[in-house]
Amino acid sequence: MNATLSPSKPATAVLLPAKGPLLTRTGWSAFMVALIAVCAVAPLLNLWVPQGSAFHMSTYVVALLGKIMCYAICALAMDLIWGYTGILSLGHGLFFALGGYVMGMYLMRQIGMDGNYKSLLPDFMVFLDWKTLPWHWTFSASFVATLLLIVLAPALVAFVFGYFAFRSRIKGVYFSIITQAMTFAAMLLFFRNETGFGGNNGFTDFKRILDLPLATPSMRMTLFVLTGLTLLGFFLFAKWLVHSKYGRVLQAIRDAESRVMFSGYNPLGYKLSIWVISAVMCGVAGALYVPQVGIINPGEMSPANSIEIAIWAAVGGRATLIGPILGAFIVNGAKSWLTVAYPEFWLYFLGTLFIAVTLFLPNGVVGLIKKLKGAK
Repeated sequence: MNATLSPSKPATAVLLPAKGPLLTRTGWSAFMVALIAVCAVAPLLNLWVPQGSAFHMSTYVVALLGKIMCYAICALAMDLIWGYTGILSLGHGLFFALGGYVMGMYLMRQIGMDGNYKSLLPDFMVFLDWKTLPWHWTFSASFVATLLLIVLAPALVAFVFGYFAFRSRIKGVYFSIITQAMTFAAMLLFFRNETGFGGNNGFTDFKRILDLPLATPSMRMTLFVLTGLTLLGFFLFAKWLVHSKYGRVLQAIRDAESRVMFSGYNPLGYKLSIWVISAVMCGVAGALYVPQVGIINPGEMSPANSIEIAIWAAVGGRATLIGPILGAFIVNGAKSWLTVAYPEFWLYFLGTLFIAVTLFLPNGVVGLIKKLKGAK
């Protein structure tokens, strides 16, 4: 007797969640407010409102906010690799400094014959009795080449380091220690005079950019606006990235890398690509930082600076994007006040803040705000 075979049932389709908008209506409103504040309100208060007015934005405030926005870009870059991919780097100060040194080399060439020694060579090279520029200064006089190197220099270093580290499946605390050792070794290298990076003093005494004087209110405000636009642009880019399929894979790697491998994905390419993207963001931040602050030296590569970047992300709230930006403003705003009012207590405050956030605010300031909203 032949059994009658019933037709097989069609496989149940797996429905992925619908992709939401890049930002909510409230998010776009906040973004537009920030855009207007950067491009219109700040220039108006600084350049047009008289200095004696209570609404005048001083040059000090412009420089401080510009510097903090550069730090916020680094915190955003840290969130992409730590908050969304689970890779804690304690060496991102290196990429920040590399971008800063590339821009610093261009600014040093812009000094021209206006240096103390009236030479086309930078003053520190004349002091060390150098006769020609080192090979790595070849393209430093070109602004276009400088823009390319701001991206390529940190990207290349990050790619080489990340390829061997991720290929060897180094992760966790071991990866963090290696990144810290990497930036410390680079700092020692840049301290040496024979490397051609200014040694302990680094680069300073900048005068022009694109043959335009740096020490003018209009140029300072131009750099401020460019920094703000870069920060907002990177925020939108990061928001789009983490909500794409690529971003979902990054979060899966963070939560269960072995399962991602068993699902047919190779984590190496994802981890390496987001690592390079994060490094490039820090390099761009360093390039914007140098003309506003007026100096770059090996101290920017110190492990303490890289640890601070992680603290900004932790204080604001990891895996939120907006949290690390808020963390950079909160911590550095407090730092600018405490280092003047109570300079001897600043490091104690920073350590206490990090411990308190770790113990009582594991999701940072943004997590606390969400918790209070939920309770209400």
